[in-house]
Amino acid sequence: MSQGWKITVIVLAAAGVLSTPLVWLLDSPDAGQLAGACVQAAAGIAALVWALFQPAANRTDDTAVRTGHARASRGGRAVTGIKRTQGRGSGSAKAERTGNATADSDGSGAISGIDYT
Repeated sequence: MSQGWKITVIVLAAAGVLSTPLVWLLDSPDAGQLAGACVQAAAGIAALVWALFQPAANRTDDTAVRTGHARASRGGRAVTGIKRTQGRGSGSAKAERTGNATADSDGSGAISGIDYT
C-alpha cells in the first residue's frame, strides 16, 4: 500500500471512529444508537489497525539492456540480466537484446535475460 493510501485510510478511520458515535453519545443515546456507535467505532479501529500494519510498497522496476555472455560450468549457475528468486519483486522486469548463454556440464545453468527460479 502506498504512503498516500495509508494516510487516507488512517484519516478516514479516525473520522469514522470519532464522528457519528460522538454525536450519538452526546445526545443521550438509546440502546440502538449505543450499539451502532460501538459497531462503527470498532469498524473504524479495525480499518486503522489494518492500515498501520500494511507493508510499505516496495515496487521496483528492473531493466537489463544488452545482456549477454553468461557461461557456467561444473554445476555453477550464471545469470547476466535480472535474477528474481522465486519470482520476488512487485515491479516489472524487462531484458533487451539478450545474447549468449552457455552451460558446459551437467547441473550447470546459464541465463541471459531474466531468471525467475
